[in-house]
Amino acid sequence: MSSYQEVRRQVETLNPEEQLQLLEELAAMVRRRVRAEPLHPTGELPAPNLDKWFGFLPKRVDALEFQQEIRREWDD
Repeated sequence: MSSYQEVRRQVETLNPEEQLQLLEELAAMVRRRVRAEPLHPTGELPAPNLDKWFGFLPKRVDALEFQQEIRREWDD
């Protein structure tokens, strides 16, 4: 029998108040672990995956020029 199954059977024998107390303690334990782990192994945020955007536009676009071009089209 796995440790998980054994622990689960033991938890089922607890009364509801004890089960809630155990649940609260387990949640606190997991929260502490999650806070202790860094976001990325190097301590930095991972770089965005820009590969999926290559080929999306035919060329590099200047945002200001693009905006001005659209406004000129609206004025026509």
